[in-house]
Amino acid sequence: MKAYGFSRHGGPEVQEHLDLAVPTPMGGEIRIAVRAAGVNPADHKIRSGAMGDALREGLPVPMGREAAGVVTAVGPDVTGFAVGDEVFGTVAPASGAFAEEALLTARATAHKPAALSWHHAAVLPVAAATAWDGLAQLDLRAGQTLLVNGVGGGVGLVAAQLGRDRGIPVFGTAREDKRAVVEAQGVTLVPSGDGVVDAVKAMLPDGVHAVLDLVGGAPLGQLTALVRSPEAIVTAVDPQTAERIGARWIARSSEPAAVLDALAALVVEGKVDPHVVEVRPLAEAEAAVAAVETGRPHGKVVVEVTSG
Repeated sequence: MKAYGFSRHGGPEVQEHLDLAVPTPMGGEIRIAVRAAGVNPADHKIRSGAMGDALREGLPVPMGREAAGVVTAVGPDVTGFAVGDEVFGTVAPASGAFAEEALLTARATAHKPAALSWHHAAVLPVAAATAWDGLAQLDLRAGQTLLVNGVGGGVGLVAAQLGRDRGIPVFGTAREDKRAVVEAQGVTLVPSGDGVVDAVKAMLPDGVHAVLDLVGGAPLGQLTALVRSPEAIVTAVDPQTAERIGARWIARSSEPAAVLDALAALVVEGKVDPHVVEVRPLAEAEAAVAAVETGRPHGKVVVEVTSG
């Protein structure tokens, strides 16, 4: 099968088009013919080695952590899925979504509603599910305020919509060039960079009830000045800084398929727009990864493998 990935860790120069054997699903896995795959920052971080050794015995590894497609095989202990089902989910360990066939983790896979497009289904398992889990952990009530640090990306835009749907006023940091897309979600933009804390306090002297951090680093440490307790901060990107300042690392749902079902329903109902802004064929996967790695898109990038 055709795939796109890497056989050694490094920068974009190690990425390549691959010819690989079609994978066999093991326990807890299903195999799909990939229709579409979402591109995420985790893809280039895994390639670089920043998230540990992703290679298995020196074999090439396809990139991509989320996909939608049609089931072609089911692992020996998997129930609830059959060949021909249309599904979307998170890629299994050692597999990858930028390929004609990919393995998904069955417990993190859901059936795709007919009204949900392949492109939208493909971008829900990673970014949108992260937004859902972050909001669930913060457990805000209607009227309480939320700051999304890094609201202009795929996770932040969905988090903003989920908050808005629950009656939570959302403030968000982002670059000025993302103002239009951010404000379209009902978010009050706080330009990223120096002065975020002062800018928020100028609008909300008492700060915010909670922070969902999607940036990490030094900016995360500064946000403790905006909440009554560091535990009101949840980060999805920087567990080290979180531990140092007393914030929390994101807790992922124990029922990921149920989260995907809920997100799919919200997209079908028109309450959540995953903001797919760029679609590239598998032959142009390099450009799709580059778009995310350079931070240019104002939403989600998709690799389309087959368009059936």
